[in-house]
Amino acid sequence: MSTSIIPNSAPQGLATRGVAPLSHLGVIRVEGEEAAKFLQGQLTQDFALLGLSEARLAAFCSAKGRMQASFVGLKRSHDDILLVCSRDLLAATLKRLSMFVLRAKARLSDASDAFAVFGLVGQAVPPDLPEAPWSQWRDGEASVVRLYPGEGLARALWVAPAPAGAPAGEAMAEPLWQWLEVRSGVATVSQPVFEAFVPQMLNYESVGGVNFKKGCYPGQEVVARSQFRGTLKRRAYVVHGTAPMAAGDEVFHESDADQPCGTVVQAAANPAGGWDAIVSVQTTAALQGAVRAGRADGPALQWLPLPYPLLEDI
Repeated sequence: MSTSIIPNSAPQGLATRGVAPLSHLGVIRVEGEEAAKFLQGQLTQDFALLGLSEARLAAFCSAKGRMQASFVGLKRSHDDILLVCSRDLLAATLKRLSMFVLRAKARLSDASDAFAVFGLVGQAVPPDLPEAPWSQWRDGEASVVRLYPGEGLARALWVAPAPAGAPAGEAMAEPLWQWLEVRSGVATVSQPVFEAFVPQMLNYESVGGVNFKKGCYPGQEVVARSQFRGTLKRRAYVVHGTAPMAAGDEVFHESDADQPCGTVVQAAANPAGGWDAIVSVQTTAALQGAVRAGRADGPALQWLPLPYPLLEDI
């Protein structure tokens, strides 16, 4: 990329631990002896082989392979699975998934009020939680899932029945968690980017969100073709800008004022100033020239180092 790459821009004195309420996330519960079998046929990940010490990043796609929602999925037991997703997509996603249940022995429900969801950062992450992303560890009734780090800080998702209350630890503001989530480079699909991307456009194949060996699911042929026929023309990048950004905003290459070259997937205010975002951008636009927010002559975006290797680099 010819556009300048700036180093980590974390403010001095950034909190290195904390517990943040995650009000922007909701929970879909899938219960029944065929819960895992049902999800196996609907999502991009392998739920049939999912153990109780693991979680899964997964996408629910349209027949055209476009992501309608993304989840962190975990088993509380072999017939009780929770899918944590963006709350603004939950109702519509629950309705769409329910259409496919048919005779499967599985019950789907909105369990957002029944479960509390918190984010753990730094020293608030339990030391017994394995280091590998998407590992799951049980702390009593709570399920703790290791996420990709943000700004070099360990992060985990804490999900427990609502009566359990909040996990112990210093309070962290939700906007700070959302910024660390952006800096992790792992995007959560929300309403403004509904059906905007195939999973690889968000690097999901590189962060454990797609299993290419599992059975069929909606959009599988498109997702597989994007991976194995070299047709992928967009990737997710982390950027910094001076102006506010929000999911769904367009970004432009300086050489083309008419056609956007990418879309903001997720954005948050940087505590040190400005805004950081995950953007899905045409790979050709990322190679040379400046990419700008909103319009071809808008504020320039600076590339931040992608915090994980892409599958092609592994």
